[in-house]
Amino acid sequence: MEKEFDLKVVDEILSQYPANENSTIAVLQDIQEHYHYLPEEIFPYVSRKLAVGEARLYGVATFYENFSLDPKGKYVIRCCDGTACHVRGSIPILNKLREELGLTAGKTTTDDLNFTVETVSCLGACGLAPVITVNGEVHPAMTPDKASALLKELKEAIAKEEAENA
Repeated sequence: MEKEFDLKVVDEILSQYPANENSTIAVLQDIQEHYHYLPEEIFPYVSRKLAVGEARLYGVATFYENFSLDPKGKYVIRCCDGTACHVRGSIPILNKLREELGLTAGKTTTDDLNFTVETVSCLGACGLAPVITVNGEVHPAMTPDKASALLKELKEAIAKEEAENA
C-alpha cells in the first residue's frame, strides 16, 4: 500500500519525459535532485507512470552509486580519503566535520537534514589534496580549521534562508 506522499513534484518531473523505460534514469535523477534522495513512496507511482516494473526501478536505483534511498542533507559534504588526501591529512578534516555536526561513520546525516558527510575513495583532485566537495563544489587544500569555517558559512546561509522564508 502506498503511503500518503505529495506527488505533484514527481508529476512535474514525469511530464518532461516520454512515459517509457528509456526515461528511467533521467526521471530518478531529477527526483533525487529535488528530494536529495529517492523516497520509497515514489517507486510504485513511477513504476505505473513509466510502465516499468518496480523491481527494475529499484535495480537501477541500487546499481548506480549516485542514487541514494536514504535521505541526504541539503549540503552533501564528501571528504576524499584517497591516498594523496589521506597522506595529507583528510582524516582530521573528516573527524572535525563529524564532531561539529554530531555525526559518526554510522550516522552520516544530521537530524535536521541540513548536512550529510560521506567519505569517498577519490575525487580526482589529488594535486589539490586534501579535498572535500560540498554539493559537487571542490574545496582544495582543506584543513580542520578551514572545514570548521566552511561549516560556519553554510550554517549562516541556512539561517539566512530560514529567516527569509519565515
